[in-house]
This record gives sequence, C-alpha cells and structure tokens, in this order.
Amino acid sequence: VSLTTGLLAELSKRKIKVIFCDEKRNPSSELVSYYGSHDTSNKVRKQIAWKQNTKEAVWTEIVTEKIRKQKEILEILGKEESEILSSYIKEITWNDGTNREGHAAKVYFNALFGLDFTRTEDNYINAGLNYGYSIFRSLISSIIVAKGYLPNLGIFHRGKQNMFNLSDDVIEVFRPIVDHYVYNNMMEDILFKQEHREALIQLTAKKIEIDGRKQTVNNAIYVYLESILKELETSKDVYLFPKPILYDL
Repeated sequence: VSLTTGLLAELSKRKIKVIFCDEKRNPSSELVSYYGSHDTSNKVRKQIAWKQNTKEAVWTEIVTEKIRKQKEILEILGKEESEILSSYIKEITWNDGTNREGHAAKVYFNALFGLDFTRTEDNYINAGLNYGYSIFRSLISSIIVAKGYLPNLGIFHRGKQNMFNLSDDVIEVFRPIVDHYVYNNMMEDILFKQEHREALIQLTAKKIEIDGRKQTVNNAIYVYLESILKELETSKDVYLFPKPILYDL
C-alpha cells in the first residue's frame, strides 16, 4: 500500500491511530502526534511535576488490580492457582516493594500455558500475546496523547529507550483480556493466523463493566486512564480508581 505524507498528517491531526507492521505482519511502529491537545505544554509541565509519593500510590493500586484481574481469569477457567494470587494480593506492600507482581506473573502464566512456558520464548502463544498487547498499548498511547500528555513519561516504568512508559503502566490492568483470548483460541494451533490477528484487534470492542456501566474495552481504558491522570494531577490521596469487571470475554 502507498501512503502520502498528506494522508498521514491528516490522520495524525484527527487523532486516528495508525500502526505499521513488519514483513511478518506484526506491529513494529506507530504514528504518534506531537500535539494532542490545545494545552499540551501545560499538561506536560504538570506531568513532569507529578509527586513521587502519588506515583508510588497509583502504581500500588495498578499492581493490585492487575493481580486481581489475573486471579479472576484463573477463576473463570477453573484454575486452582487463583488461590495463590489471592494470597499475593494480601501481601502487596507500598509500591510493590516485595515484587508480588513478578511472583504472580510466574504462577499465572504457568497456570495458563504450562510449567515450561516463559514470556521470552519464540512461539505462537507469545506471538499472540505480544500482538494483542501491542494493539492495547497503541490504543492507550493515542488516548494519552489526545489528552495532552507524553506517553514516554511513566509512573513506574522508566525505560530510557521506551517511548511508551506511561502506556506500559496503564496497560497492566487490561493485559488479562488478551491472555484470556489466547488461552481459549490459540492453544490448539501451531501457527499465528490472520484470523487471530483480526480477533485480537476486535478485543477492544468487547464489553466489560467499569464504574457501574457496561462499556467497550476501548471506552473502559479511557475511563480508567482518566481517573489515574486526575489522581496524579490533584494528589487527593484517595486512589479509588474504577475497577474493570471482565464478564463478556
């Protein structure tokens, strides 16, 4: 396909997400606008000044909710390891100082994909997970930019070469949606098919409940991100973020 610079500029202006894929049709880069809001400069100044204490509190809430969602997925699938994750939730300390997130991830992925599974392995399961995560990450990045913030200035993630640290903070709560699809639809296959790619993209249109209302995943991410940004801006020490409820996966 041929794309003109005029088209790309217009897509960026209208805040339309554009993802470029490599020769294997896997997401490799994306188009991100410099200016997502009329007050971007002011938002960025505030973002740089976010209080460390507030960021740590927000990250503690994100990790807690991530493990809670992983536990829910295991419960849905009838996995007894969900009880281990329940204990990890009770053990979470400030800013996840004891790394319950890492321990929970090992138990969780082994319960889903087997004791020999690792996230670094080159296989079709990881291909599906990475593709789905890339779609969600791009969606989150587009919302962050549209609201006037920089996706590379994160809460917890601080990768020097990572342009999407804040996106990687927010995505944590929504990763289990992708995990659930891969477990239910790719375990019997040996190839990462086009139908899988299309279905993973469509996950953003699935319905979940957040803040007492049924929303698409796309809208739920917007609601969740907006609550996090509001907390970081005001530092009210409340940290009562809406909790997504996974029920229509």
